[in-house]
Amino acid sequence: MGKQFENLDLNSRRSPEYELPLSERMRTFLRLEFLYQQYSYFTEITTDWASRGAITSLLEVMAILTRGDIRSDVHKELDRHIGILTSYHSQPTVDPDRLNIMVENLTTRRDALRAIGTNFIQPLRDNEFLSAIKHRSTIPGGTCEFDLPEFSHWLRQIHERRKQDFDLWLGMIKPVCNAVVELLWLIRESTKPMEKSATNGMYQHKMPPYSHDQLVRVTLPEESYLFPEISGNQHRFTVRFLEWCDINQRAIQTHDDILFKISIC
Repeated sequence: MGKQFENLDLNSRRSPEYELPLSERMRTFLRLEFLYQQYSYFTEITTDWASRGAITSLLEVMAILTRGDIRSDVHKELDRHIGILTSYHSQPTVDPDRLNIMVENLTTRRDALRAIGTNFIQPLRDNEFLSAIKHRSTIPGGTCEFDLPEFSHWLRQIHERRKQDFDLWLGMIKPVCNAVVELLWLIRESTKPMEKSATNGMYQHKMPPYSHDQLVRVTLPEESYLFPEISGNQHRFTVRFLEWCDINQRAIQTHDDILFKISIC
């Protein structure tokens, strides 16, 4: 299971799934996953425009990782899921070999997280090259050649040379990001989707007391002309299905009864 996260097919077509995080921690994890995949995608493309996109993604990852103690949050989630999975050993219906692999993968992620220490992001923050780009990025068009000649010179290097720098920077954030991606995979796979119906295009759900659910996932058929607008929190949430025509018209709620699948993870 663990290897699949390091070889993600970022070009594959995603199924029409929509998610709502039910906590601030989960919101942060989803943003990190998104930026990590975006960074990984851009670094494999040889053009200088893609390298600009990769740098932007990296700076946004850094911004998230420097707010609060994300490493500690990820460590706590790993500990929690290792404890949950370990408790399943006593259940006769559980495949012990698969369970051991899952626990081993999470333990490996936890060990890698511990190994980087609490100051893992500091070398990126101290990097004058990245700091200059970050400073100028707050200005519209601020990373033009005349503003950042060193950045422009770096972009003119062959892709293999730029990729060396990308891989170096990736190594500093990889333990955190890989752990987040694996945790999200585990959370998403923890619940089977249920078939539901949205009356007049709306579905409401009240969470049970003391619920520990962290994520709502809505799946529609691939050919659907609708998209869901999900809003709520850990106590209740609402799904409204909207009809989309084009970018020049505001989407409106459908009045049809809509069959869909939902996972509350």
